[in-house]
Amino acid sequence: MAQVLDFLLLIALCSISECVQHQYHFINEKKEWADAQSYCREKYTDLATVDNMNDTNELMKSVNDGGNQYVWIGLQRKWQWSSGEPALFLNWGNKQPDGKDECAFMRNGQWEDGKCSDPWIFVCYNNKLIVIQQNLSWSEALRYCRQNHVDLVSVQSVEMQHRVMNVVKLASTEAVWLGLRHSCALGIWFWVSGETVCYQNWAPGNGTSEEDCEPTVRSGAVQYGGDQTWISRPETDRLNFICRNYYL
Repeated sequence: MAQVLDFLLLIALCSISECVQHQYHFINEKKEWADAQSYCREKYTDLATVDNMNDTNELMKSVNDGGNQYVWIGLQRKWQWSSGEPALFLNWGNKQPDGKDECAFMRNGQWEDGKCSDPWIFVCYNNKLIVIQQNLSWSEALRYCRQNHVDLVSVQSVEMQHRVMNVVKLASTEAVWLGLRHSCALGIWFWVSGETVCYQNWAPGNGTSEEDCEPTVRSGAVQYGGDQTWISRPETDRLNFICRNYYL
């Protein structure tokens, strides 16, 4: 029965377009980069982080005129995000960066470096990850996140893995549930939120397509210690878990 449910769930998810990890908020006030950063950290999570072209498109949609203005994003020298994460996705405009300035703004979807003291409008993002210190089965954790937040967390990039590593320290169990599930019917792993499984961070010997499906379905968890890589666990194990919450 569990295999049939996995199969039906996977079919439904395959029809969902790839999700973005950030909820963007356009702020139509002109501020210097540092003041924009402080505003975003107080009201939301931080100045906008952009991990891929999906994020870029969503960020442009959030701006009133579609992006034909100078709009601060959370990128600064040495071209890392305001959160301290490395910028692994870059979308510089022609002959950019020119090396003259320390902060980055977006115009028409592409990035340019600019003087941090210039006053521009800006975009903040919300992407709170919340560790729930309750010991629940994977299915119970999924239900809890969807009823109280958005979903169990998906980790589809190095950047998101870093965020997970930061919050998993708050857990009280040796591993913490992710929104990762194995389909015995198809022999694959998938994120229940619909994101494409491109990035992987499995511990050696985990995450294979040939999982032991007896007596219960396997689900994915991130280890509390060590390199905080992912492991395969029976879904009936009772662990803490990480919910994703767009809204404060």
